[in-house]
Amino acid sequence: MKENKLIPHLFRTEYSKIVSVLCKTFGLENIEVAQDFVSDSFLKAAETWKLHGIPDNPKAWLYTVSKNNAKDYFKRDFIFKTKITPELSKKKGSQEIEIDLSDRNIKDSQLQMLFAICNPIISSESQIALALRILCGFGIEEIANALLSTKQTINKKLYRAKEKLRANQISLSFPPTKELELRLDNVLSILYLLFNEGYYSSTADKTISKELCLEAMRMLHLLTENKGTSIPKVNALMSLFCFQASRLDARTNAKGEQILYNEQDKKKWNFELIAQGEIYLNKSAKENLITKYHLEALIAYWHTRTTYHFKEKWQNILQLYNRLLQIEYSPVTALNRTYALAMAEGKTPALKEALKIDLTGNHLYQALLAELYEGLDTAKHIEHLNLAIQQTKNKEDILLLKKKLNLAKK
Repeated sequence: MKENKLIPHLFRTEYSKIVSVLCKTFGLENIEVAQDFVSDSFLKAAETWKLHGIPDNPKAWLYTVSKNNAKDYFKRDFIFKTKITPELSKKKGSQEIEIDLSDRNIKDSQLQMLFAICNPIISSESQIALALRILCGFGIEEIANALLSTKQTINKKLYRAKEKLRANQISLSFPPTKELELRLDNVLSILYLLFNEGYYSSTADKTISKELCLEAMRMLHLLTENKGTSIPKVNALMSLFCFQASRLDARTNAKGEQILYNEQDKKKWNFELIAQGEIYLNKSAKENLITKYHLEALIAYWHTRTTYHFKEKWQNILQLYNRLLQIEYSPVTALNRTYALAMAEGKTPALKEALKIDLTGNHLYQALLAELYEGLDTAKHIEHLNLAIQQTKNKEDILLLKKKLNLAKK
């Protein structure tokens, strides 16, 4: 892998790990300093690797540079003299800084960072924005799009959130059991958003980023391994991730072009992941509790079924969407439900329901309307394809929509 592809990949997978370990060592109040160190390490990698080639172990190279920069900084910084040295002396009788980069400590640090960020002293949206920025490496625009906000608003939220964590001297440690349960919903929301951004990005050049999906699954797996957090909704979300990830390789062709669900080669589905999803789904059913993650996991489960009658399959999916909308309404869920309605009962009733949804500025909505009008009203079909092209920022979406537009005009 060339450095221009390797560095972005490593940024997505390793940035949060190094930041978390540094914050655990030097305190959450130094989060911005830790972010700067790690960002500088990636910039140095871009410069050095281009001139001298990629090192044998690029991950270890990044860890070492970040660790050394942090140690040098805190040794000469006033904070080291007044806070860190006395603490280290109490613990070890030594002023030497030890930064533990073992796999176990990296995992613990990330999980502790996740729960530290999800502290009720900051708003839920700010918690999610901060976690997406620090733990997931999202850019400001990506966060703004994920939270349906603006870059200016997100920047303000991030600044205020960091200030509150600093002012309240929040430590990087697991909260007590009762607090842990209260914070878990936002932790799951963050991982859900991370996976969704990888599964379908409305802003990136690539619609699908498999590594983001795998990163969300890796972090969620930490929760499923922890006795205090391996509860039904956590296992339900893991089940959802497994079912969705099982079809990732079938969603694009050799050229990287999108392949829609009905046109996917089922031989490319990962049936081991599907089986794993079924295991987590069974684990999630231990209590008499149904959450949105349970319903979405069941919807994804039905999408992996290949032996059921077409109408029966989509009727099951439609009923699950009906229940999901009762639990938590969202226009996007209503949009997905409308597609299921079209598959189960035909385009005419689906079109009637689609026109009730308030998503006129959403390109996916325009694309669905275009599909529903296909064969019913050619002019409307073309009109909504054009609107979808105008509204999307994703290059792969534009290519797909233009192909459909060209076919419609023939």
